[in-house]
Amino acid sequence: MEQAAEAAFPPTGSLIRVDGFTVHAHQEGTGPDLVLIHGASANTRDYTFDMVGKLADRYRVTVFDRPGLGWSEDIGEAALSPQGQAAHLIKAARQLGLQNPLLMAQSYGASVALAWALQDSAAGLVLVSGAMMPWEGRALGAFYEVAQTGLGGVTAVPLIAAFPPYGYARQAVESVAAPESAPQGYADYIGLPLILRRNSIRVNARQVGRLKSHIFEMLPDYPRLTLPVEILHGTADQVTFASVHSEPLHRLLPQSRLTLLEGAGHMAHHTRQAEVIAAIDRLVK
Repeated sequence: MEQAAEAAFPPTGSLIRVDGFTVHAHQEGTGPDLVLIHGASANTRDYTFDMVGKLADRYRVTVFDRPGLGWSEDIGEAALSPQGQAAHLIKAARQLGLQNPLLMAQSYGASVALAWALQDSAAGLVLVSGAMMPWEGRALGAFYEVAQTGLGGVTAVPLIAAFPPYGYARQAVESVAAPESAPQGYADYIGLPLILRRNSIRVNARQVGRLKSHIFEMLPDYPRLTLPVEILHGTADQVTFASVHSEPLHRLLPQSRLTLLEGAGHMAHHTRQAEVIAAIDRLVK
C-alpha cells in the first residue's frame, strides 16, 4: 500500500541531502526568496495545489516538506521540535542559495517559522492560523494521544496504514476547513495516501504531541524578534483559536500586524488566499 502511495504521489521538486538526510524542496519562480512552511500532517502539495503558481511570477518560491513528512526523511529527535526542524531547514535553504527569505507558514508551520527567525535571518514572517502560543489542556484528540505512544505506534498505526481510512481522511480535511469548504480537488491532490503512511503518522503525532512544551521554550525569546510580522487568523477557526494564539502573539510583538478574517476556518491560506498573498506582498514593498 505504501509503495503504491509513493508511486502515485512522487516528489514534485528536488531531493537534496542535508546532514545525511533527504529533504524535499519544490522551487518555482524568480525574485525575492519566499519559503512556505506547511502545517501538521501536510506536505508541499498543500502549497503547490494552487498557491505557488500565484506567487512564482514575482518570488523565488521554495516549499519544503518538514522532516518526517511528505518526501523529507525523519531526522530523529530533532524532528520533534520546531527548533530542530527550523535548524534543519535553514541548512537546506543555505544549500539552495536562499538569501534572507520571507517566511510564510500555516498552523504548526508557524511555530517552525518563528523558530527559524529566532535562529537565523529572515525578511519577515506571514503567520496564518498559527499554533504559536501555549494553550490550556493537551488538545490533541484521541488519535494523536494513541499514535504517539509506544503501544499505539506498533498496533494502531500499522493497522491504519494497512487499511487506510480515506473516507475519514477526506472528512478530516473538510472539518479542518469548516465552516468553510476545502477547495475543489484539494483532497485528491494533497496525497492522502502519503499522509497515511506509518512513519508519517507516527512522526506527525509525536511532533504535535510535543509542540506545547517547545512553544514554552521559545516564548521568552519572542519579544526579541524585530522583523516585520503579518499575523492572519480566521475568527471561526476551531483548530487553533485566534484568541489563544494570534492575538496574544500580536500583543508580544509591537511591530506585528494582526488581520482577523471574519468567518474563516483553519484553512485560511486557501479559503482567504487573496488576503494571505496581500500580506506577503506588503512585506516586500
